[in-house]
Amino acid sequence: MNIEELREYCLSLKGTTECFPFDEVTLVLKVQGKMFALIPLDNTETQITLKCDPERAISLREEFSAIVPAWHFNKKHWNTVLIDPMISHDFLCELICHSYDLVVAGLPRKLREELS
Repeated sequence: MNIEELREYCLSLKGTTECFPFDEVTLVLKVQGKMFALIPLDNTETQITLKCDPERAISLREEFSAIVPAWHFNKKHWNTVLIDPMISHDFLCELICHSYDLVVAGLPRKLREELS
């Protein structure tokens, strides 16, 4: 997946919007105003930073060298996924959906219902 494919997939998830709140080189993807993914647009490596539950984050980092803590966030809850051949398209989509679902689960009931 390239950056544009990552962006399009994230935007296909219901209620997802994008913005550039940090700078002009980081695309932030949100659902109902809550951030679930970051895509650096100026990086030579294709990567995406995603929210992740702490236990799963540890497991993923042990299994895949292409998944590293995102130090600019709470390292227990965010991972930077370097897109390389060991990360399949389907697995990457599953990681994105996991991040999206975590954020949706934390929304107030009314906002979650709007996404149903």
